[in-house]
Parts: sequence; C-alpha cells; structure tokens
Amino acid sequence: MLDSGYLNLLGRVLLGLIFLISGINKIADPQGTQHYMTLMGMTTMTTLFYIGAVAIEIAGSLSLLLGYRIKAGAWLLFVFMIPTTLVFHTNFGDQNQMIHFLKNLAMMGGLLYAAAYGGGRLSMDAGLERVERTEEPRRPLRKVVHQ
Repeated sequence: MLDSGYLNLLGRVLLGLIFLISGINKIADPQGTQHYMTLMGMTTMTTLFYIGAVAIEIAGSLSLLLGYRIKAGAWLLFVFMIPTTLVFHTNFGDQNQMIHFLKNLAMMGGLLYAAAYGGGRLSMDAGLERVERTEEPRRPLRKVVHQ
C-alpha cells in the first residue's frame, strides 16, 4: 500500500504546479495577459488585477508545493478561482471553455481538500509542528527568598 504522506505530497505538487506555471507565464507576458483580460471584458484596472493574479498564483502555488501555511494558501487559491472561472470560462458554447470550466471545478475540489486536511506529514507545516513539540520546555523561575 502506498504511504499517505507521499500521496499527499504528490497531490500537492500536481495541484500546485498548474498555478506556478500559470503565474510564471503571466510574468513572462504581462501585456498579453492584460490584453486577454481586456478581451474577456475586464476593461479597467487590468494592471492591478494582473499583479494580484501573479501574486496569488505564485504565493498559493509555493504554499502547496512546500506545504507551508497550506490551509491559508489553499483558501486563497480557492477564492481566486471563483471569479477567474466565472469571468474566463463560462462560454459554454465553446467546448474548450467548458473543459476549462470543469477543470477549474476539479481544481477547486482539490483546494478544498487541502484547506480541510492540510499538507500531511511531509510538509513544512508538519515539520514546524514537530520542532515546536520537541523543544525543551522552559523551566519555571524559582522564587528565591533571602533570609
């Protein structure tokens, strides 16, 4: 039987890669990304939305990949996916857009799972918890009475 720690890690990596690659692609072509936003009806504040999308995708993907603050990172990406899916993938007359819509729903399901159950034992969060548990407890100060 496969170890659940490794399966959790593999699931986080597979889920995080799509956001990392998407963020890197946006960094590589900022004008193209903002032009696409405009074509999809986002006619104002595209620079702000562009910067926000890059920041969320990079931060969220690193959270998933490293398992650091994974519940917060998963929620951040989940909330980000709601308007992204509704703005860019609701042209159901286009089968490609329908596939992207359904893919996003599946990714959102994976993000909910990560938000609910965390990164597992092979995550930075779990490592930090182990370190906190194994630190030596501080000895209480003794009251010294001079006579």
